[in-house]
Parts: sequence; C-alpha cells; structure tokens
Amino acid sequence: MKSIQSRDNPFFKELVKLSGSARQRGKANQTLLDGTHLLAAYLDSGNQPRHILLNTAASHDGEIAGLLQRMTDVPVAQLDDKLFAELSELKTPTGILALIDMPQPAVVPSSFALLLEDIQDPGNLGSMLRSAAAAGCDAVFLSTGCADAWSPKVLRAAMGGHFALCIYERQSLTEVAKKFAGTLLAASLQATRSLYGCDLLGKIAFLVGNEGAGLSPALLNLATPITIPMPGKVESLNAAAATAICLFEVVRQRAAL
Repeated sequence: MKSIQSRDNPFFKELVKLSGSARQRGKANQTLLDGTHLLAAYLDSGNQPRHILLNTAASHDGEIAGLLQRMTDVPVAQLDDKLFAELSELKTPTGILALIDMPQPAVVPSSFALLLEDIQDPGNLGSMLRSAAAAGCDAVFLSTGCADAWSPKVLRAAMGGHFALCIYERQSLTEVAKKFAGTLLAASLQATRSLYGCDLLGKIAFLVGNEGAGLSPALLNLATPITIPMPGKVESLNAAAATAICLFEVVRQRAAL
C-alpha cells in the first residue's frame, strides 16, 4: 500500500484539484466518491474505481475491509489524516475515497426521462437524481446552467442514484425535447391542468426549471404545462419535492395496471 504524507505529492495535488473544481473534473473526466455508501453503489453497478484512498482509521473498519475485498487490481494509497481531510467535505470522514471515471453513456431513445433546466442548488439536483433513480427513470438531461452533477455535494445528495441512471450534462434541452418520442409535461405554477388528470402510462418526459425563474418560454412552448394541486396556504413547492411528486405519480399510475 502506497503512503502519501506530503501536500507536495503530485498525485495528491491532482486529487485536490478534482475535489474542488468542476472544470478539472470535466477535463479529467474523473471525480471522487466520498464514503462507503457511494462506493458500494458504484461497485453494485458493475464498475471498478481507478484508485482507493484511505485514512489511518480505515484499517480498523470492517465495512471498508469488505469493500476492499470486492475490488480487484485497484491501487490503494493511505493518506495522512490531514491530507485526507482536505479531500473530504464530511465533518467526520468515513475513511475511504474512490477515484472514478465519470460515466459517459451513449444517447439512446428514452421512455421515462427528466429534463432539468438551470437547477443550481447542488442539494436540489442531487435529490432530483435520487428521485429519478428511485422512480425508474432511464435518462436525465441537464442544461449547461445546471450545477455540476458529479460534484461532491450532488453525489452525496443523490445517495448512489448516479449509478442507476444515464446522466447527460451540458445538453440543449430544446433539441432533446424535440427528439423525444412521447409526451412532454412541464411543471409550471401558471398551468391549469392538474398532474393527477394526466395519462402517464406511455412514454413520458418531465421538464423542470430553475428554482426561482422556472422554465424558459422556449421549453414551455414545447410541452404541456401541468401543475400540482396545493390546497394549503403556500404558493409553491421546492423544485426537488415537485419533481419527486411528478415522478412518483407515474409510478402510482403504472402500478395500478
């Protein structure tokens, strides 16, 4: 096992850049998974990481030992605890980080998709990806204005959902919408048609816009606007909550068949 004790180590310097820069992640097509849960989800998807990084306490952790046994020919490095803490955003690091290649799935026809325009809050984006994975979506398309889907915060919020989805970043959503061979529904506060009155049994794509501004007119014009009835005394729902409701109404209708 390799030991890294110095901030001047070239490999460590590259890891620091990856952990803090979306641009560097995109350039290298790599990111870091922080913790046992994300690594387990990644391994469950049939993939193997490029490198494993441990802190000093990891050698006494049974869960980490079990994960290490699942990996073949993956190099492992032990980092000084202070260096490890620089890479982990967790207040109490779990003791393991994994360097992975970010998946680059081929674009194939989708039957249950989510199109996200300019979702800027990492927590919201991660929650949306988690809901999409749980509901059985086969694709999520992100506009260029969305938060980095592979940032540490988004990865944590999605809780492994990344590895159950085809995620396409920096997409022209108007082109994606025009090519979609199914029903396009756009969540909008100005809509009068209820989500619950829609037939969601065929090919469906939901369009969800920015937390404050909503969807752009260009996208709204390509879809049927729908609203979620809110009998309570609030004007709107959090974008991630609204997305989950829409996705699981599809699940509910299909389960009733």
